[in-house]
Amino acid sequence: MKEVRPWNAALYDSSLGFVSRYGQDLLQILKPAAGEKILDLGCGTGDLADEMTKLGADVTGLDASEEMISRAREKYPELRFIIGRAESFRAEEPYDAVFSNAALHWVKDAKGATESIWEALRPGGRFVAEFGGKGNVRLFASAIEEVLASRYDVDAAARNPWYYPSIGEYASLLEQTGFDVVFAELFDRPTPLGDEQGIRDWLSMFARPYFSGMSEEQTAEASEWITGKLTQVLARSSEGWLADYRRLRIVALKRG
Repeated sequence: MKEVRPWNAALYDSSLGFVSRYGQDLLQILKPAAGEKILDLGCGTGDLADEMTKLGADVTGLDASEEMISRAREKYPELRFIIGRAESFRAEEPYDAVFSNAALHWVKDAKGATESIWEALRPGGRFVAEFGGKGNVRLFASAIEEVLASRYDVDAAARNPWYYPSIGEYASLLEQTGFDVVFAELFDRPTPLGDEQGIRDWLSMFARPYFSGMSEEQTAEASEWITGKLTQVLARSSEGWLADYRRLRIVALKRG
């Protein structure tokens, strides 16, 4: 969750709320129990932390973004939210579970993150996560890199901010850290973005690191070119253009 720029928490809630909605399925896997201490790692604006709290869990939300945490505290003032980085946080007390939805693909230091998660759990505690897996948003990355290279002479591939592992890569890392992986799945989940403005909002929210050093005018111009390319290759449904999401879902237990 290394923060390379401020997040737009209002845009996240208003136009990209599918992030939390899709996390509902993951909660069914976690099955939070009353009284359990749970860490919501990469909690965003706090919606899923609130859902777990309603089920009786004692939840702490952690995120690297000050803006996201500020928004979460504003929405859910009765809950506990703290600022911290996935690859380096340390828990004051052990948790029964660490839950993470749509966050860990921002953490390129995956080894540091898995070690932090392991340290945060009690022996036998569970780690339940979903994030971008191998092949996620391949069409987006290709369009971004092609436009920035051809029109702005930018080596955009070197600016790619994401970590999208395969099942084998991530399961091996967890096992080396001290986890037993009990479930792993990589699956396609085409995600509707609506009209062209939905694509632009996605680029503004999630692809901003690619545009580092470019002026706002250049960024807006590049976004238009990229959106045009994407409308030529993305699938479309009754809900609009579909982002080519692939998700990695993991359940692991801390040995001990």
